[in-house]
Amino acid sequence: MIQIKPYNNVSVIVPCLNEANYIKSFLDSLLSQELDEIKLEVIIADGMSNDGTRDVLETYCKNHPEVRLIDNPAGIVSTGLNAAIGIAQGEIIIRMDVHTEYAPDYIYQCCNILKETGADNVGGAWRAAGKTYLQKAIALAFQSPCSSGGAASHFLEKEGTVDSVYLGCWNKQIFNKIGLFDPELVRNQDDELNLRITRFGGRIWQSRKIRSWYYPRSSLRALFKQYCQYGYWKVRVIQKHKIPAAIRHLIPGGFVASLIVLGALSPFYDLGLWLFKLLVNLYIFANLTASLVTCRKPSLFKFLPVMPVVFFTYHFAYGYGFLRGLLDFILLKKKGSNAFTTISRGGTCE
Repeated sequence: MIQIKPYNNVSVIVPCLNEANYIKSFLDSLLSQELDEIKLEVIIADGMSNDGTRDVLETYCKNHPEVRLIDNPAGIVSTGLNAAIGIAQGEIIIRMDVHTEYAPDYIYQCCNILKETGADNVGGAWRAAGKTYLQKAIALAFQSPCSSGGAASHFLEKEGTVDSVYLGCWNKQIFNKIGLFDPELVRNQDDELNLRITRFGGRIWQSRKIRSWYYPRSSLRALFKQYCQYGYWKVRVIQKHKIPAAIRHLIPGGFVASLIVLGALSPFYDLGLWLFKLLVNLYIFANLTASLVTCRKPSLFKFLPVMPVVFFTYHFAYGYGFLRGLLDFILLKKKGSNAFTTISRGGTCE
C-alpha cells in the first residue's frame, strides 16, 4: 500500500460534455468549498461541448486562475479523466461530476479520510436525490438493495472497507502503480479501476463524512439506456479480468436470459410454459414486495404506483445490456457496439 505524505496540493478532475444547464452552479459550488489550508486546482476535461458550456468554462478560467480547461476529443469519461490526471499537479486527485451536489466540506473530508485511513481510494455513499416526481422515485429505488444488488456504496450508513465508492479520492502515486482509467470503457471505468486496486492488494474506504447528492436520470427511457450500458460494459470488465467483481452483476443477465429461453420454449413444451409462468409470477411477487418495503413510510407511499416499473427498468435494462455484451464481446469478438457507446447524459458516467 502506498504511504501517504501530508497533503498540500489537491487536483480536482471533472469530465464534462454539454452541461450548459448545470456547469455554472457546479463551479460556484466547487469554488465555495471549505478548504482550510488546501491549495486547489480544478481541471475540467471537456468533450468538445457545443451547447455553450465552453463559453462558461472559458469565463471561469479567466476569473479563477485555479480553474483550467482542457480538451477531451474522444468525448468519453475515461479519456477525459486520464488527460486531467496526466497534467495534475496535486498530491491528491479528487474526481467530481457536474450532476452532483456536494457538502461544503466534501474536498476537505476526502483528503482527511484518505490520510487517516491510509486507503488507496476513499469516497462517500452513493446518495441519490431527485427534483421531479419520477426522478425522486428513481432515486428512491436507487438506494434499495433491490436495484443495487446490495452494493455497499448504496448504503448511506456504511463506514469501512468496500469494493467500490462513488467518484473517488486517490493519492496520485496509485496511478503509477496500477495504471489509469481504462480508455476502452464507456461505462464502469470506475468499477474496473477499483477492481484493479483490490486485486493489487489495496483498500477502498467509504466514509459517512464524505457527503454528496447524485441526481439520477429523470425518465424511464434515459434510465433504461443508462443501465443497458452498465450491463453491456460490465461484460467487458469481466472479460478482461476473468472474474466478476461480485455475483450481483450476473443476476439480471441470468433473469433476462431465463425469460427469453423459457418464453421461446413455452409454445412447444408444457414444462417450459409452466417454468416461464413460475418465473414471471415469482418476479412480480418479489418486485411488488420490494416496492412495498421501499415505499413503506407514509411520506414515500405516493411513489408506490410507479415503483414496480422503476425496479423493472433497472433489472431488465441491465440484464438486456449484459446479454448484448456477451453476444458482442464473447461470441462475436467485437470491441463494442455504437448503440452502447454514446453517453446518454452530458459527460457524466455515474
